[in-house]
Amino acid sequence: MIQRLLVANRGEIARRVFATCRRLGIETVAVHSDADAGMPFVAEADRAVRLPGNTPADTYLRADLVIEAARRSGADAIHPGYGFLSENAAFAQAVIDAGLTWVGPPPEAIEAMGDKVRAKEIAEKAGVPVLTAPEDPTEADLPLLVKASAGGGGRGMRVVRTLDRLEAEIEAARAEAESAFGDGTVFVEPYVEAGRHVEVQLVAAEDPDVGTVVEVFGTRDCSVQRRHQKVVEEAPAPALSPRSRVTMEEAAASLAQRIGYRGAGTVEFLHDPATDRFFFLEMNTRLQVEHPVTELVRDEDLVALQIAVAEGRGLARTVRGDRALAAYDQGHAIEVRLYAEDASYVPQSGRLLTFDLPADGAFDRLASSGIRVDSGFASGDEVSTFYDAMLAKVMAWAPTREQAIRMLVAALRRARIHGVTTNRDQLVEILTDPVFVAGEMTTTWLESRPISAESPGDSPSIDRTALVAGALMLAADDAARRRVQQGVPAAWRNVVSEPQRTTFEGHDPVEWWGTRDGFAVDGATVLEVSPTHARLEVDGVVTETRGHISSVRPGAPREVWVDSPVGSARLREVPRFTDPDDAVASGSLLAPMPGTVVAVKVETGAEVAAGDVVLVLEAMKMQHTVTAPHDGTVTEINVEPGSQVASGEVLAVVATKEVEEPA
Repeated sequence: MIQRLLVANRGEIARRVFATCRRLGIETVAVHSDADAGMPFVAEADRAVRLPGNTPADTYLRADLVIEAARRSGADAIHPGYGFLSENAAFAQAVIDAGLTWVGPPPEAIEAMGDKVRAKEIAEKAGVPVLTAPEDPTEADLPLLVKASAGGGGRGMRVVRTLDRLEAEIEAARAEAESAFGDGTVFVEPYVEAGRHVEVQLVAAEDPDVGTVVEVFGTRDCSVQRRHQKVVEEAPAPALSPRSRVTMEEAAASLAQRIGYRGAGTVEFLHDPATDRFFFLEMNTRLQVEHPVTELVRDEDLVALQIAVAEGRGLARTVRGDRALAAYDQGHAIEVRLYAEDASYVPQSGRLLTFDLPADGAFDRLASSGIRVDSGFASGDEVSTFYDAMLAKVMAWAPTREQAIRMLVAALRRARIHGVTTNRDQLVEILTDPVFVAGEMTTTWLESRPISAESPGDSPSIDRTALVAGALMLAADDAARRRVQQGVPAAWRNVVSEPQRTTFEGHDPVEWWGTRDGFAVDGATVLEVSPTHARLEVDGVVTETRGHISSVRPGAPREVWVDSPVGSARLREVPRFTDPDDAVASGSLLAPMPGTVVAVKVETGAEVAAGDVVLVLEAMKMQHTVTAPHDGTVTEINVEPGSQVASGEVLAVVATKEVEEPA
């Protein structure tokens, strides 16, 4: 039996595995980078081992350091979580060779399914439908999809719509795959324009009498994607015919049987609603990010089942006693991935001033209707530039899909998230869209629908009452900070003339007066104000707005994050007077986020055209190009490769060309 388990991962998934270990009485060990030293998952573990460095390549991807950490901490088992080394067959074998229990599938199964070309061949032999493109495609075979054999997450993937672009797209995909995965192998398959991403969760174990036993835990729909990254997942998959559901589950079980699979795994399919046919995509030989929706509708603990299989106890007798495994779905569960990113999907970083998500449970099954939140963050934590930008998975379970949607929307609207921009508003838009409500979404739907271009939290359409509340909270904050005349009401004057004005970027000024009794605003009755909340009555309706005031840096304009019944917003105060030292020269290229400079493409004095790449910045496992805003000359380069930069820092300056006046 496992006594002490090390999780070779971080954040939310580490906390998720720790939660099950606590219920089972298993001690836990965390490994962490320097950037993660203060994160909740480290504090929750019984023991923690530092992996020197910050980047994944220096820490969580170092198999030797992880195994050494297990030895030093006395761990007798390793759980890989998801991502990082979770689907690395060599790491799995190294764990086994070190005499440790590997909580995952056999290395041979990981290797077989890790190569997508080989995986398709195995699936086809197992009788699973696969997509196959002809060796010499014609116009009738278009569109086609070029995919990296070793990759995922949309990297090394290209859609080909004209035959003359096929070779070029193959070469581009091969180069991208080589860079991202160290393997440039690609293949071509037919591209289903309006397909759905449906997957089957399974757990397999070895029975000494009958061999591999596979238990299937139903379907999930993960069709809501952007850039081939999942955004919303749900179980069971809606609008799927009973025939397709049963056939998919049988195909997934057949594939697992064929490769002698053990542990938790997911077989992914592309379903064509037009023909009700499905095709094998890949098998993920690990726990999926979206596994909680299956736990909610099956009332099972998939991590506990992983541990049971690793300990050799199989599935006949689970950790929950003699009760049989759930054989059917109970109700409906939906999960959204809450990211620190703006409306254009650019990752954000910074300190989470407030991170309050309403939940009835975390890292656990729910016995009744409720909200579950699995997160690696808490208020005050820093969202680093080194790792994925996902803040939390927010889930709702209810007896029906319609109820689950309504509950999840309400939970997101009640959330208080201050300090970084998130995709919370976009998630609400998606969940309330008629296409999603009807269960008619496809893998291309999200990128084809018009998502609001406004940055979440910066919407100029915010309710006017919230603007007034934000302005009054700033005034109350000014009054609270005064060191003299503290008994005098804020902004009070003996002779009232002009109103006070507070202006937020992108909004009309808010006018207010300071009175003997507090504050006055035209069109509203001010009932109560403090630096953290305001109660206003407008047309007989009382509204309470809560807020958090911060500044980007000392002396900089303040920001107030407001939460009202109609939504949340970040409001940036426009200072009455501008400090000349804060002025930025025309043509300055500013860092869009904190990160690391990985390449500088030009030198000082170089002539550039609008759109030319000046430098490349890396943040949160993504590279972002910084381009010239106009034709001109590079007059300043303030960074070099390896430089760490802050958001808004001036990286370079491109001056416009001076036009000589005619003599």
